[in-house]
Amino acid sequence: MAVVIRMKRSGTKKRPFYHVVAADRRCPRDGRNLEMLGTYDPRAEPEKFEVKMDRVEHWVGNGAQISQTVKQLLARQAKAATTAEQA
Repeated sequence: MAVVIRMKRSGTKKRPFYHVVAADRRCPRDGRNLEMLGTYDPRAEPEKFEVKMDRVEHWVGNGAQISQTVKQLLARQAKAATTAEQA
């Protein structure tokens, strides 16, 4: 089974909210998932991105691929964390 860490859309029309999930690559975007890893709210000010990094590392260690969007969000979060540590 090929596992991918991607976003699952929730929320109403024109008010998106996303769950970061580990899912089988063959399942539809909003279909069944293996585990919920976090959330992303693009409408919050500032954007809210919360994820369980230990579980992400677990899935990646077991061969899961990370989608491009989630990869960008993780990089942005890591950059913000290093900037906060330096200040």
